[in-house]
Amino acid sequence: MRHQEDSTARQQQVGTAPRRDSARLLERKTTLAVIAAEAGVSLPTVSKVVNGRPDVAPATRARVEQLLDQHQYSRNGLRRNRRSGLIDVVFAGLDSPWAVEILRGIEEWGAQHETAVAVSSVRHGNARPASWTSALASHHTDGVILVLTRPTETQLGQLRSAGIPLVVIDPANTPPPDIPSVGATNWAGGLAATEHLLSLGHRRIAAITGPADFLCSLARVDGYRSALERAGVTFDQGLVRYGDFQHEGGFARAVELLELPERPTAIFAGSDQQAFGVYEAARQHGLRIPEDLSVVGFDELPVTRWASPPLTTVRQPLAEMGSTAAQMLGELIEGLPLRSTRVELSTELIVRESTAPAGQDRIRLPRQSR
Repeated sequence: MRHQEDSTARQQQVGTAPRRDSARLLERKTTLAVIAAEAGVSLPTVSKVVNGRPDVAPATRARVEQLLDQHQYSRNGLRRNRRSGLIDVVFAGLDSPWAVEILRGIEEWGAQHETAVAVSSVRHGNARPASWTSALASHHTDGVILVLTRPTETQLGQLRSAGIPLVVIDPANTPPPDIPSVGATNWAGGLAATEHLLSLGHRRIAAITGPADFLCSLARVDGYRSALERAGVTFDQGLVRYGDFQHEGGFARAVELLELPERPTAIFAGSDQQAFGVYEAARQHGLRIPEDLSVVGFDELPVTRWASPPLTTVRQPLAEMGSTAAQMLGELIEGLPLRSTRVELSTELIVRESTAPAGQDRIRLPRQSR
């Protein structure tokens, strides 16, 4: 009798399998993008409906719900009904103290909210640039924080279509309006750094910023230029260099500046790492900091106070940027409306021993590199 029951059960399973496979095939063919097109709404709006977000107009929600039912789109696995207690953080690279400080803020928020943080790194030049978005979309993450300079529309679209809440930290360019982001007051930081050098009597002030196509790089140079113009100092494009925010870029660009026929008496570096590259270039040219060359950085990495001499820098609240992004992500996960989709945290000038009053008797021609 038991054998007959088992045989009957197997027959029932075999008989229902094609129908289940057919339903799964239908679901695979019917994407959220298809439903968005039919409803005449954006993909993020459909994702909000699927994930039970409250910020959708009733009429729009009803239309999307109808299409979801019509296409038999399965919503049994709604993210809000299967919280994993895990968020993902994706960096362009983890070999920088800048990234470590941001991660510290995210992890502090996670510890306070009993949320685990999974960290991954995506290197530029990856042969399969969308593979990491596929992995995030397929596992049970509650939300994602991107610390990438240039997330592509394809990558953002894949995360959106999976209904994954998303926040971006310090993007190279302004992200789409529906993608929340966190940054810092880069223009104000560039202004404060340059005004400090001007107050010390420097007039030939150079700037080494980041890549020319990064919004933060341009904003810091704009602040630098505004400070010069306010003080009646002519802006000299020849004193502006675009680096890579790394030690190597700061060193290479500083060498160019220090070998000018009339070298600058001060350099505003758009990152602390670039400022340390300036330190090495000055050393190789036989220049003392700050006696012969004043230097200002940007970031306020923990190592700046231990440098020799301790570095004057613009504090970018990196840990706070991380915790703010995590807080915004937490609100999105809970379906709460954000007060703002773009948050800029204040920068602050931290004066240490790498800057000093300018003196014409200190200006010397550069020596040969050694």
